[in-house]
Amino acid sequence: MNTGTHTTTEWLARSVSRLRPSATRKQGPRSTQERLKATLRQDGEAMSPRALRQALKDLKGIVDPMVSEVEGGRRAQAVMDWHAQAEPALRRDLWLLMSEHFVADPERVQQAQAQYAAAVGTPDEAAAEVLYRRATVSPRRRLLQRFSANPDGVRFLVDLRAQMQPLLRSDRRLLALDVEMEYMFSTWFDVGFLALRRITWDSPASLVEKLIKYEAVHDIRSWADVKNRLDSDRRCYGFFHPSLPEEPLIFVEVALMNEIASSITPLLDEAAAPADLDRATTAIFYSISNTQTGLRGVSFGDSLIKRVVDTLNREFPRLRHFATLSPIPGLRAWLNKAAPAELLKAWEHVDTLEEDAPERRALLGWAARYLGRELQDGKPLDPVARFHLGNGARVERLNWAADPSAKGMRQSYGLMVNYLYDLKRLDKHRALLAQGKVPLAAAIKDLDD
Repeated sequence: MNTGTHTTTEWLARSVSRLRPSATRKQGPRSTQERLKATLRQDGEAMSPRALRQALKDLKGIVDPMVSEVEGGRRAQAVMDWHAQAEPALRRDLWLLMSEHFVADPERVQQAQAQYAAAVGTPDEAAAEVLYRRATVSPRRRLLQRFSANPDGVRFLVDLRAQMQPLLRSDRRLLALDVEMEYMFSTWFDVGFLALRRITWDSPASLVEKLIKYEAVHDIRSWADVKNRLDSDRRCYGFFHPSLPEEPLIFVEVALMNEIASSITPLLDEAAAPADLDRATTAIFYSISNTQTGLRGVSFGDSLIKRVVDTLNREFPRLRHFATLSPIPGLRAWLNKAAPAELLKAWEHVDTLEEDAPERRALLGWAARYLGRELQDGKPLDPVARFHLGNGARVERLNWAADPSAKGMRQSYGLMVNYLYDLKRLDKHRALLAQGKVPLAAAIKDLDD
């Protein structure tokens, strides 16, 4: 009897000790591999080990080589339906399983790598390279392909990646899934599969509403505002994908004018009369907005501009200049770190500075330096500059008080910049940038002297 009591006491002590956090346990959340082997759920874990094992079984069932495409698609749909109803923490556990457990076989990769290394310089090199690339393909890619085959599968995956973005910095375990999805999307959303469509006031209301929803540069305030942006002297174009037919992936707003715009205010003036298209010589790209957070890292903005320029040239042969009127979103934050305190204090009242005020000249000079000299990893520090200069544009002109809105003042003290797309010099400008030299107009160089 005493022996039985002693044994029971030891068993209870061992069980309780397993429930307590171990003094030697590493800090941070358990991996899904640890959780799959466990019995009990710990604080902060959404799925129990049993539920996690079932979820992994369901995911593996989708890519089971013994099931047909039809059955694999049915299983994928079941997981999509569950995901649509699941709480965010439960979804996160599913993403962790997809990220951590559908990896390439390391032994197969190592073997293929050795075979390729041995074949280098021989007639078998090309075939060995193909085999090596095949060995590195993870089952995760097959899983994503099975989801994408469903009618709403691409939409599901794009939304899934968008939901995952805020978590990547704090949970690097999700990076494998994120990188895999970016790679897949770069293939699926290649510009060769995208259709350029003009968006007008006569487009379906649901599409016009998406312009209001996704406009990222200058907020659309009303239906009168959006109507102004779709007036006769304006053009709006978007890229569309067959899997998301009524969802623009990116869109650009264009004003047709007879000069390079120096302020956003008249362009957004709802009461302004349309410009005379017979006198239009200049196309101003004044807003470019990506709409899908889930497609972050997939680049099609440069192709959009090229296609729009070609389209505009056909419709308006008199156009000679293609330029932007762009924000400088990183300027003020950079100035707060780089500029002298006395100038920062003076710029707090930038709207009161006279035209010949030295503080005004100083702000333009610092802005010219920011755009023309501040690089990170060989690329412009400012994100908008990085986009346009990477496409072959040059920094053409800085515009004082061009955006007096609260957002414009907060980003750049109201300054805006024109980037000029000189169609004959795009390649030359890209080559300069590749050498770490930002293409600048003479007026910008003068400001930075």
